[in-house]
Amino acid sequence: MSNQPASVIFGEQPAVWRDVVRVAREGVQLSLSAGAWERVNSARQAVERFADSGHPYYGINTGLGALCHVVLERNQLQQLSWHTLMSHSCGIGDPLKREQVRAIMCAAVINYSHGCSGVSTAVVEGLIRLLNEDVVPRVPAQGSVGYLSHMAHIGLALIGEGDVEYRGQSMPARRALDAVGMAPVVLGPKDGLSLVNGTPAMTGLACLTLADASRLASWADVIGAMSFEALRGQLDALSPAVIQRKAHKGVQQSGENLRLLLQDSQVLARSQGEHLQDALSLRSMPQVHGACRDQLAHAARQVNAELNSVTDNPMVVKEEEGYRVISQANPHGESVAMACDLLAIAVCEWSSISERRSFRLVTPQANKLPPFLTHGSGVKSGMMIAQYSASSLVADNRRLAQPAVTDNYLTSGLQEDHLSLGESSALKLDKALENAFYVLAIEYLLAAQAFDFIEQPLFGSGTGLAWRQLRERVAFYEEEHSLHLDIRATYEFLRNEKSLAALCRLFPQLNS
Repeated sequence: MSNQPASVIFGEQPAVWRDVVRVAREGVQLSLSAGAWERVNSARQAVERFADSGHPYYGINTGLGALCHVVLERNQLQQLSWHTLMSHSCGIGDPLKREQVRAIMCAAVINYSHGCSGVSTAVVEGLIRLLNEDVVPRVPAQGSVGYLSHMAHIGLALIGEGDVEYRGQSMPARRALDAVGMAPVVLGPKDGLSLVNGTPAMTGLACLTLADASRLASWADVIGAMSFEALRGQLDALSPAVIQRKAHKGVQQSGENLRLLLQDSQVLARSQGEHLQDALSLRSMPQVHGACRDQLAHAARQVNAELNSVTDNPMVVKEEEGYRVISQANPHGESVAMACDLLAIAVCEWSSISERRSFRLVTPQANKLPPFLTHGSGVKSGMMIAQYSASSLVADNRRLAQPAVTDNYLTSGLQEDHLSLGESSALKLDKALENAFYVLAIEYLLAAQAFDFIEQPLFGSGTGLAWRQLRERVAFYEEEHSLHLDIRATYEFLRNEKSLAALCRLFPQLNS
């Protein structure tokens, strides 16, 4: 993160997932508009009045879940919020990545900025302070059925409990708060429930996957175009006469990308008419990549809609006669969970068709290249086993493409009997993306190796640049070192947010 990051203000314009990514990954400073603070303060004053009324209001002066009929005294409400964090912070396993925790915290602040939570200003200020000081709570990744546990662990850090990461070190939260001069937050009515409630966890996680999937979409077109050229594909399949007659925006986008990346290719100019029809993994790239792009666009709309939704229960709603407390189900994350599950299918397809192209690049019967892309095949295996690795990762992605949202369990003593499993959807999507980037890295290595075997090459304006970019980092493979080192280096290049910059300057539509 930079020493002097830029800033983003939430509260007036609709929130977008890219701003969450900026806060989570780039260290952009976060603040709320004056209007947002007015909404937060006004709703909080209403909660304080409800807490003092003696009338039961769910989650404000009652127990939670199946204990909603237990009415508490005013002097018990601070204790209720404290106990809520303690009992709900029961996550399991290894911690989330730093950027994932930061994305969740940012999404929570956006949720509170709508002014329907009734959460105390101290909680919102505390979350913003943790983000801007880069104090990152340690949050176990597993154990959520759609909400509760991830945010509970974040809430612990606010009150000086649990562990955090600060300046590259893991330490008790109280020590980090002291280091930045921040007092632990004192919780009041509804604060504990507001901290563990809603969909910020799945929504924050989903924002990061959208950023990764967007980059994957661009690289899939670039690397697929390289394979198309190395395998001497027939350009008619990519022609506007074909693509314009497929009325899907994503198909038209990928088709245009492929044509532009391949333009000026003398390799293809010399090979047109060599055969009538290519294998589907080549000629259906616009249709497959494009369908995946459309699922990405759908997921982005769903996530943006969720960021601009109120996802607390109960909701504290301002009406003409004053505030009203409404119990409802906006914390149900069905929309985000389903979007992540559908995007996981798209990620599987991006990786699946990539592996099929890799297979054709290393298979002598499917190309005019040296067997397994090596000199002296026999004593050398070349790139043969890299394709095996890609196959294994695609098999993993097929399992990860199974939906989480269709699972269901009974929780909270019959109260919560339909669950979204949204965090599970987002986390398995994150894993599928990691696999897919490795699959594309393998295809990239193979396509570049194939380019090295093509005599008197004049490649496409985009594919040639992509080849040269890789060769600046990874040399032609001669089996003098373990191949996994080259795969890892290529993967890291693809994951680098700056790696597409040169290609996008030449082809701006790649990043759209």
